[in-house]
Amino acid sequence: MSKTKAAPETLPFDEAKSEAFTERFVSALNASSLMMMYSVGHRTGLFDTMDGMDWSTSSRIAEAAGLNERYVREWLGAMVTGRVVDYDATSKTYRLPPEHARWLTRKVSPENLAVTAQWISVLGGVESQIVERFRSGGGVSYECFERFHETMAEESAQTVVAALHEHILPLTNGLEEELERGIKVLDVGCGSGRAACALAKAYPASTFLGYDLCEDAVGAANALAREEGLSNVSFHVKDITGLEEPEAYDLVTAFDIVHDQKDPATVLANIHAVLKPGATFLMQDIAGSSHLEKNLDHPIGPFGYTISTMHCMTVSLAQGGAGLGTMWGEELAEQMLGEAGFGDISKHSLEHDFINVYFVTRKK
Repeated sequence: MSKTKAAPETLPFDEAKSEAFTERFVSALNASSLMMMYSVGHRTGLFDTMDGMDWSTSSRIAEAAGLNERYVREWLGAMVTGRVVDYDATSKTYRLPPEHARWLTRKVSPENLAVTAQWISVLGGVESQIVERFRSGGGVSYECFERFHETMAEESAQTVVAALHEHILPLTNGLEEELERGIKVLDVGCGSGRAACALAKAYPASTFLGYDLCEDAVGAANALAREEGLSNVSFHVKDITGLEEPEAYDLVTAFDIVHDQKDPATVLANIHAVLKPGATFLMQDIAGSSHLEKNLDHPIGPFGYTISTMHCMTVSLAQGGAGLGTMWGEELAEQMLGEAGFGDISKHSLEHDFINVYFVTRKK
């Protein structure tokens, strides 16, 4: 005897909820538009130009920045209506308030929010390819992302390099003294090499090596090392799923790269293998939970899942990988570290940094 499927419960239409959603949508539309304009203001140097300027016309601002006035004027329209730049209608002049300039200019780089705004345009550049992958599966490879390493290097300079000595290295018991004496360090997924170069400059007795899959990033890293006159650091193109250097390093660092990998489990196991007994592994990744319901109040939850969909997950899938994604979560990270052979894992959050979490462990 067949069973009749119960009809789904029909709930009354909530008009207030519907209207509230449209308001949120319009707000998001304006906010995302401003993100694009923040990025333009950063890349053109307009925020830096306007910082400290008195009330000025669009022509004066354009001249000072060496830019076309018509484009500057339209950009200022977005900034004024977005309540970023002040406007005097009588004199038709503009001013960037110092309270806003603090968060938008290069002179205070560790607090320059406009750097992060660049991700919207970087990710938007692959939207059509991502849409196709929704249908066909697979992923979009690293080389398809225009300006990825340039933007990542700026982001790294703010989140990692600026915090290295005051906040990050003190998380590792005794490591600073070891670096001063001289140890061998490997930075996996080194990107454009800013973190490794900063460490190499601070600790000339130590030797630093950086590996990355992308040739353009490695080229930029070696160029930076030459520019800084550093002889104790070098960078090489290498797939870190194929590390075969048993017990070669006193310290391995991985800054925001493990979840992007084709095979994160193998990468972590390889890192364990290349460390000497008693050596340190320092891993930075994105703060958050492995469980969606625990990320409902995450301060940048939508952004985390968006950058995962548009970059971190897809570049792994493009290699036939696991596709863990940005929001793989701290629970899974600790589990995988344990499965790779690491014990006594300590987890740290920095007071000024709600985006990242740091794991420190030593090889037994």
